[in-house]
Amino acid sequence: MSAEPLTLESVPGPNPGSRILRLTGPLVLNHLFDFQAAIRSDPPPTLILDLTAVPYMDSAGMGAIINYFVSCQRNGRRLIVAGVNGRVLELFKMTKVDGLLTMVPGIAEAEQAVN
Repeated sequence: MSAEPLTLESVPGPNPGSRILRLTGPLVLNHLFDFQAAIRSDPPPTLILDLTAVPYMDSAGMGAIINYFVSCQRNGRRLIVAGVNGRVLELFKMTKVDGLLTMVPGIAEAEQAVN
C-alpha cells in the first residue's frame, strides 16, 4: 500500500452543471473511500476527472473509476478523464478501459469537450 497521500480538490467546471475533480497523488486501495465519497457526493451532470497529478493507480482505483462510469451511463451523466500519464494509460490499455472512457490530454481539452 502507498504511504503517499491523495488529495482531492473539487472546483466548478466550465459550464453550469459541470465539476472538475483534481486528484494529486496515487489512486490506490487505501485512498479509495475518500475518492468514492468525492465522486458520489452530489454527482454533477458532467464530471471532469483530472488525473494530471496521479503518478499511478492500482486495480482498486481503476475499478472505482469504471464503477462511476457505469453509474454515469445508467443515470444520463457524463465522465471525462483528463491528463492521464503514460503509466496509468498503460493500465487502461491493458484492461481495454481506454476504449470505454472519454479521455483527453488535459483540462483545456476537457473543457472544450463539455461544450
